[in-house]
Amino acid sequence: MPRLKDKVALITGGAGGQGTADARLFADEGAAVILTDLNDDSGELIAASIRSAGGRALYFHHDVADAAAWTSVITETKKAFGGLHVLVNNAGTISRQGIEKIEIRDWERVIAVNLTGPMLGMKVAAPLIRDSGGGSIINVSSTAGLMPHYDAAYTASKWGLRGLSKSAALEFVEWNIRVNSIHPAQIADTGFFREGLPGHSASSRQAIPLQRQGTPRECADLVLFLASDESSFITGAEIPVDGGFSSGGAEWMRRQLRRQIAAASQNPQS
Repeated sequence: MPRLKDKVALITGGAGGQGTADARLFADEGAAVILTDLNDDSGELIAASIRSAGGRALYFHHDVADAAAWTSVITETKKAFGGLHVLVNNAGTISRQGIEKIEIRDWERVIAVNLTGPMLGMKVAAPLIRDSGGGSIINVSSTAGLMPHYDAAYTASKWGLRGLSKSAALEFVEWNIRVNSIHPAQIADTGFFREGLPGHSASSRQAIPLQRQGTPRECADLVLFLASDESSFITGAEIPVDGGFSSGGAEWMRRQLRRQIAAASQNPQS
């Protein structure tokens, strides 16, 4: 039996990377999928490809920081599929600026997309999920929501999303809605890690104890589990999917440095 049979799922940021992986897997598992994004060409193509493979999928243009846009998307979702059972707040953006240099417009946009957007999504979508019999909300945070990164707005937004998820888990429990956050480290084939300062991706990867990037499918498998009834006793959780980075990355790097220092001391002329 497909794990999301007869479920309806809405995935923001669905026009590429992690959101697309989630959407394809959800459709394979029987869900009707709504993808939203600002990249209309890619979003329409992905939705069409899911339909051509026998799945059910629609795409909507959607700025997650716009409250009216959320109302429109949820209204159209109900009209198309009659209800909603799963919300994946996946859309996100990044600034890569510290406190000293960040412009206020960049700060406000990151907070609007990464934190206000999921809040608006839960506010507008939760009543429909309740009326559909309950379900699951998965908020995509980051290891930046568990430990500091050199990015002021991104770190603040992802820590905020972690706390918001816990509040929502308490608030919506009586509606039979579970809320959890996931915290990926470096994931291959996503725009976040194709961009950045020289050495950013390589150094991040080397700090992961498993010594590799994760894949969109590995994250999607976790999102699927949290969306399905298999995780029916899990709410308010924060789940890293990071190759051991948040729990042991610092100690991993410390051990590598210790070995390098020891080797250099034994062979000082090398």
